[in-house]
Amino acid sequence: MAGTSSSARERAVWGWGTSFANEEERTFLAKRVALYARQVGLFFLLLYVMGILVVAGIAPRDLVRVHVHPAKITHALVIALAFGVWWAVRRPGCSRAALIAGDALLPTLVNLCGVLVAPFIPPRFALTFFPLLIGVLALTFRAALIPSPPLRTVWVGVLASLPVIATQYLLAAEAELPRFLTPSIVALGTTTWCVATVVGTSLVSKEIYGLRTAVARAERLGQYTIERLVGEGGMGSVYLARHARLRRPTALKLLLPDRTAPENIARFEREVQLTSQLTHPNTVAVYDYGRTPDGVFYYAMEYVDGLSLAQLVEREGPLPPGRVIHILVQAADALIEAHAVGLIHRDVKPANILLCKRAGSNDVVKLLDFGLVKDIRPDAEPSLTQTNTVAGTPLYLAPESITDPARVDHRVDLYALGAVGYCLLTGAPPFQGRTTVEVCGHHLHTTPPAPSERLGTRIPGSLDAVILRCLAKRREDRPESARELQQLLRQCAIAAPWSDADAAAFWETWRASEATIPESVPQSNAPKRPPRAV
Repeated sequence: MAGTSSSARERAVWGWGTSFANEEERTFLAKRVALYARQVGLFFLLLYVMGILVVAGIAPRDLVRVHVHPAKITHALVIALAFGVWWAVRRPGCSRAALIAGDALLPTLVNLCGVLVAPFIPPRFALTFFPLLIGVLALTFRAALIPSPPLRTVWVGVLASLPVIATQYLLAAEAELPRFLTPSIVALGTTTWCVATVVGTSLVSKEIYGLRTAVARAERLGQYTIERLVGEGGMGSVYLARHARLRRPTALKLLLPDRTAPENIARFEREVQLTSQLTHPNTVAVYDYGRTPDGVFYYAMEYVDGLSLAQLVEREGPLPPGRVIHILVQAADALIEAHAVGLIHRDVKPANILLCKRAGSNDVVKLLDFGLVKDIRPDAEPSLTQTNTVAGTPLYLAPESITDPARVDHRVDLYALGAVGYCLLTGAPPFQGRTTVEVCGHHLHTTPPAPSERLGTRIPGSLDAVILRCLAKRREDRPESARELQQLLRQCAIAAPWSDADAAAFWETWRASEATIPESVPQSNAPKRPPRAV
């Protein structure tokens, strides 16, 4: 333990540790060093070309002599050196030692090249301008392009400044200068200039490195690093993230900033506490819960790399009856567990039911988003569960959710699951309207046509009957429980059951079509590739 602390202190003093902490940081540093080397090479290449063009316009006869002048040769050496470093650090096998060398030594090597040019320039110009200009440019480029701790920038600056100071001293000793410009005075002036450059670039590094650290901290919640936004709901946003140690893809749900009132925080906490009790394989698993120092509430759950039923219907249209039964049986299985512990989902809809591949199985259902879950256990807190507001999505609302939301029971989920089945069979929900009021009116008063009648094709009558029974206006007329619904679905006579071979063929096709969408096309704009859901 002491050795670890000593090593950490050493890295903190020298300022080398942070950017080499893991493979991601190493890759990031390699990209930045490559960018720095390329920009240095391009800058000096531009100066070289401009110099040649100026000479060609003013004294074309001297063009050949200029090309072989030691100053131009050294100039070309700087370009070659910069592009050589750029090529080296871009290689996949580039080691950390090579990156350190590229980061720390490139400014010094550029300055050494500038020093080699100095003897071939008139003394006064060399003493007052050229080497210092090269040094300032090399260090400024680095500070702007390579985020690093300020102390590391100081050491790199000192290392790069030493050849400039030494050269200025030696040139002053050989040149004919006024009496007051002794070699020591010249070296002192050069040192002052270099110190100012090092201080300035260190301040730039402090700001840039601080901004990057702040962004990295903002993208990290506890042990999780956020990668991208994948969805938004009524209570929060969902992000794809990775656990720092397990490296497991995880979905993080964050409470929206404008939903941080005490009652919303209580509901958010309650959602994760209740959902974490559910362990069924057809329910999205909850891993963790936390609150950042900034007060952001979040919980971590299983990341499902697949597509929602809403996306599936949009892509495929009406599904075969065998596949609909296969999906509904699994969804009902997840509801059996939830209802058994006294939880009602209240927002069952195609967007909240996902399909994925799990452990070699195809078309595995995952039920998610218990944000509107109702706790009907005797010890449930009324203020959080017995609200008089309409909860759910209008297209899948049971009639009693509209007329008496405070007294709904588990059969609202059966109604919604029946509406989901209707949508899967026909490609559209049982009721649609121009307004929410119109849709709710249909739920209360309109009897939907059978799916086979709506679709105009042959659907087994037993499946028609099960779906319509789930959509009964009176809850007493629906299946008594999710288990009974599951049994009714399994008893439906299907000429072509959905087989694992059918599911495997679908997923192979879907993965292939997903891979054909260019990475530059936003998922939301991809016509055949639904975004990965959480």
